Amino acid sequence: MEQVTLNTQIDLNSFINEFKDSLLDSLNASNPPVYLQDDMSFERQSIMEQLKRKPFSEQANVVQAVTKLLLDQNEPAAIINAEMGTGKTMMAIAVAAVLHYEAQYRRNLIISPPHLVYKWRREILETIPSARVWVLNGSDTLVKLLKLRQELKLGITSNVPEFYVLGRVRMRMGYHWKHALKSKPIYQKQNIHERGEVKTKYIKKDCAACPDCYNFCRDDEGELILFSDFVLKEHRTTCVNCGSALWTLIRPSNNSNSSFRDRVKKSMCQIPTIGPVKAESLINKFGDDFLSDLLADNASDFVNLMNENGEFIFTDRQAIRMEKALAKLEFGFGEGAYQATEFIKRYLPQGFFDLLIVDEGHEYKNQGSAQGQAMGVLASQVKKILLLTGTLMGGYADDLFFLLFRVLTSKMIEDGYKPNSRGSLGTAAMEFMRDHGIIKDLYTERHGNSHKTAKGNQISHRTQKAPGFGPKGILRYVLPYTVFLKLKDIGDNILPNYTEEYIDIPMSYEQRSYYDDLSNKLKSELRSALVKRDTVNTPNLVHNSCRKSCCLF
Repeated sequence: MEQVTLNTQIDLNSFINEFKDSLLDSLNASNPPVYLQDDMSFERQSIMEQLKRKPFSEQANVVQAVTKLLLDQNEPAAIINAEMGTGKTMMAIAVAAVLHYEAQYRRNLIISPPHLVYKWRREILETIPSARVWVLNGSDTLVKLLKLRQELKLGITSNVPEFYVLGRVRMRMGYHWKHALKSKPIYQKQNIHERGEVKTKYIKKDCAACPDCYNFCRDDEGELILFSDFVLKEHRTTCVNCGSALWTLIRPSNNSNSSFRDRVKKSMCQIPTIGPVKAESLINKFGDDFLSDLLADNASDFVNLMNENGEFIFTDRQAIRMEKALAKLEFGFGEGAYQATEFIKRYLPQGFFDLLIVDEGHEYKNQGSAQGQAMGVLASQVKKILLLTGTLMGGYADDLFFLLFRVLTSKMIEDGYKPNSRGSLGTAAMEFMRDHGIIKDLYTERHGNSHKTAKGNQISHRTQKAPGFGPKGILRYVLPYTVFLKLKDIGDNILPNYTEEYIDIPMSYEQRSYYDDLSNKLKSELRSALVKRDTVNTPNLVHNSCRKSCCLF
């Protein structure tokens, strides 16, 4: 009898292509989707139809799914994971509009990359012309927040949707503070010997007390703390009786004898290649007001400063170093040294903002980044969160952990991922990685041939994370809160046809001379670099030549 061998192996792609329908049916049966197209709310659809810019059909389905998740399911957060070009900004604005008209969600706080702040403002007004938009991305951020708090105290309200667009650099944590205490006197009985007689006197001592409950502040041993000793402490504390903070924010400009000129000079000295002498010279030449405006709003113009002869103040090498440093520095003159996030947490009531929209949400996944921590603080102060991203998962399970913890805090704590006694999430992140990620155990064996050690094999063990996120984690933390959208889902005939028409416009004589001059310089410098086989500085040569020519225009 002839023996027949059956091939029981199939590659993953073929398996999915063959059984994808049954797999999807099984997945939907075990984890029913929150929203199906048949569940469309006509009331919410009518709200979207009243917008000046109306979402496409698939975009409207995303809005329906998100609002059902946030309102009907009462979940704290939703995630839109959509490809670039699908209109995440438009969908987020539509979600805010539906929440406003259906659930009276009026105030929306948007965290955006700095270069997209005004794009958000433009698209909001193009979609909801009656909306009120505040841009919190300049040196006047704190002034606007103070005005907002004043309106709150006066009871000034508005019936239109309000959007507060906060640049993510401006929201970073960091502030100056001082102790906030009351001085409460006590009188201690003391016996004093004078001329052979014992006299009793009462000595007054000023002790530190809570400004709210007026109870004494005590040390770890229960002893009273003198007011003069308490103010020397370098750490912020709270009252053990009522829990009130025994500190408050301050604006350094109000507590410093330095002038505005000195602050501008000090700020410039943070930039590489600029020392006190150079900073003083620049202030004398251009003025402190002009330089402060450049540093706060347009740092690139500061790098390209020119003198009265049309020559650059800074050399090409200096400009390159300064541009790298200015990308990480932030200057704010007149707004104090603490950031918007801490102000919102400290001085605006919990739930003052109804919806937090986090643009480019994957940028906040790092554990120790100031922006990630600030986003977590803002997320704890709002009612609902909407995260927008095109790349939710970065490949590793712990990439997702800190992002999930910031937007789904109660869910993560419920599952046992909570900070330790010192407030660190390191242990919880590792536990999450073990539960839902991939960890490789690496063993290294060494042979002990050295005369200094005993002969024998030494085995060391270490762990290393690997890419991957398990299906259990996806079913638990991703699918229940995420709406996915691809560009092809919107439809082939929805977007307008792209046409390109080339129009040749002749250059003027002056433009042609500059163009030819730039062309000759580039060719000369590139030839020189190629002869020297210098491939490292070639991009810098091109950049510097273009920089000079652009400034001439």
